[in-house]
This record gives sequence, C-alpha cells and structure tokens, in this order.
Amino acid sequence: MARWIQSRRRPWPADSGHRRADAGDQEPPASTRTAAAAQAVPAADVAMARARLALLSDALAGIGSTLVESTTCAELTEAAVRLAGGTAAVLRRTGKTISGYEEINGDADVLPDVRWATAVAREAGAPALDTTAEPWLEYAGAPSTRAALCLALTSGDDVYGVLVWARSGEPLRPLEAELLSVLAERAASHIRHARAYEHVNRTAGDLQRALLEEPGRPHPNLDVAIRYLPAGRHAVVGGDWCETVRLHFGRTLLVVGDVMGHGLEAAVDMNAYRSSLRYIASADLPPHRVLRQIDELSSREAERRPATCLLAGVDPGRGQVTLASAGHLPPALIEPDGSARLLTVPVGPPLGTGLGGYESATHPLAPGQTLVLFTDGLVERRGEDIDESLARLSAVRFPTGDGLDDVLDTILERLDARHAEDDVAALAARPYTRRTDAP
Repeated sequence: MARWIQSRRRPWPADSGHRRADAGDQEPPASTRTAAAAQAVPAADVAMARARLALLSDALAGIGSTLVESTTCAELTEAAVRLAGGTAAVLRRTGKTISGYEEINGDADVLPDVRWATAVAREAGAPALDTTAEPWLEYAGAPSTRAALCLALTSGDDVYGVLVWARSGEPLRPLEAELLSVLAERAASHIRHARAYEHVNRTAGDLQRALLEEPGRPHPNLDVAIRYLPAGRHAVVGGDWCETVRLHFGRTLLVVGDVMGHGLEAAVDMNAYRSSLRYIASADLPPHRVLRQIDELSSREAERRPATCLLAGVDPGRGQVTLASAGHLPPALIEPDGSARLLTVPVGPPLGTGLGGYESATHPLAPGQTLVLFTDGLVERRGEDIDESLARLSAVRFPTGDGLDDVLDTILERLDARHAEDDVAALAARPYTRRTDAP
C-alpha cells in the first residue's frame, strides 16, 4: 500500500522569538549577519542552490502558456522531466471520471501500475485517517531500483487529477519531490483557469448555435442557406450572426452582423441586437431606417458592444435588392455563368455608436443570381489589405447550376475559411420564379 512522504522542515529554535537585548549584548547589524551567514555556507552549495532555483524558475515559466488544458498537462510533464529526469504523465479527473495516462513524457514502462495511480486520483485531496494529505504519495510497490510518486493537481477544493512521475536507478530525493509538488501546484492553477475558460466558451457557443439554428423563415420565392464556422477548435466564440425576416408582399429582409469582441458577452449582445432587429423590421421600414432605429436604441445602453451589420431587403417581385450597411463589408453577387462581383453600398458607422447617417442603395436581382452576405472573418487575413481580401472573393469562379449549399461550400473552400483567424458567418440567397402547372 502507498504511504505519504512527510516533507522535512527544520523546526524553529526555542529562542527564535523576539527578545530584549541586554546591556552589552547588542546584535550585530543585519548586513553583518548576512555576510557572516554567507561565509558559513560553502560556495559550492550556494552555486547549486542558485542553479536549482534557476531550473525551477524556467520550469514554472514553461507551464500555462495557453488556456488549453491538454497543452498545460503536456507542459507539466515536460517540465517535470526537465527538472528531475525520468518519466512523467498525467491522469486527468473530471467529476468521477479518471482518464488513463496522458501526455506521457519519457519511457512509459517506468510508470507505476495505472490502477494505483487511478486510485490516488480518486482519493487525491481527501485526508486519510483524520490526517492532512501531503502533497505527494510514493508508490510502495515499486522495485528498490525505481522511484515513483503521485502529486495531486489541486487548486482550492477542486482536484483535476494527478501528476505521476517515475525514475529508474537513482533514488528519490526529498528536494526533488518538493520541486515537483511546486510544478503540480502551478499546473493545477492553470488547469482551473483553462476549465473556466472552456466553460464560458462552451456556453457562448451553445447560445450562438441555438440562435443560428433558428433564423426566421423567408418567403417561398427566395432560397436561403446559412453557414457558421468558429475560428479554430479552441477559439472563443464571437458575436457573428445571420437572420432572415419575412416582410409583406413577398419581400424578405436578409441580415448578417458581427458584434465586436468574443466570448459570452459578445454572444449575449448579439442576441440583443437580433431581438431589436426583429422587432423594428416588423414595421416594414426601409433598411437604412431600420439601422437608424437600432443604432438609437442600442446607443442608450452603455455596456452594449458596437456591432457591424448589413441589411439586404430582397423583393423578388420587382427583381431588386436594397442594401444598407452599418460599418459592414459589401455583399457579393454571383451571376448564373459563375462569375462574381461586389455590390456597392453606402457605409455608415457601426451600430451602438449613436452617430446615425445610414443610406440605402438598390440593385437589380434576377432569378438565377445569388446574393452572398458574410462577416469579415471570411475574407480578412492578417497583414493583408481589405481590398486584396475582397478581390480574392470576386475572383472565385463557381460551377454553373450549383445549389446554394454548393455555393457556400465553394466559397469556404476557396478562401480557406476553416483556417480563418476569426469566426465566419455567411448567408446565400437566390430568388426564383415559382412555376405554375400548364392547364
């Protein structure tokens, strides 16, 4: 059975407390005491202590470079091996679930029985026999030529798993165990932040996906397809959204917007903008007046983040689309022959600024033509001028006869949107004439 290793601490001398100096028994100045103490410690020991301190400092600096838990665990095992040699691995604990050995650094055969490590992970942080749990636990079943121990990854009252370390040949030194426990403590703090970050990100993502999956329904004379791609696997979700609002006389208002910033707050503000837009658009106002009223309403809320937005009022009966922009990029129009071009639209300030000044522009939109609205994550690339980014979209050629889903797939593939640095939301719409059966 495993046993707790007691850390060795030198007790304070009985007379170490404050005492009154007798006459003629004056203490030497602090600088003199420090110099005398330094002379009493061999220079080799001082150099070794400094080297260990530098090594520990470097090891700690290498842990927690990201807010990704698996990366933090990999950095922890790497730092443990660099500090004490041997092999290191992590067992992560989520609730009652314990993973197997992960992020193994070194020879896996040196590690102790995973069943023992799993048992330690389940009981980590809980006092045994009314005694306080020590920061590490030695594996008593290891051969005499092998040292192995577990170090709980605890932060506050939470336990995130254990660091398992083992080495062959050289016995374990208490100082090494102390240093490894410091690494485990630091890593646990970063894991706590990583899990909190992931929780917020997941909540924002769930909210955003729920909103994107429930857009309004356009009229039957307009086909619509929507795509949303978060930026990378671990990126924080942003405030991108798409919307369709059904209006009178067969018209549909198409919307794409982007709240500035990322995270749960951006997703909440996105929902607020979307709710305001649905309410105001129901009055059947021109697109530029819809933007004006949303801007006035949102500017009264000091904590609401600004947002860019593009409105496109599609009227298939008249064969036209009316555009208005609040700091947003223009839409693309794809012709039946597969060529693409950008439509001009007057650009006003972002929503939430209270500046107003929005205008509209009307363009022809015939059956067979495809209108594509998108957020800036689709085209913008670091270090590239926005005109060059938009030119890449205009240069895309589309196979004739493609459906809207195929059109969006082509755009996302040609612009490598799956590796974009920001979230991507895109909406494609195509008017068509309903056929009637011949008599």
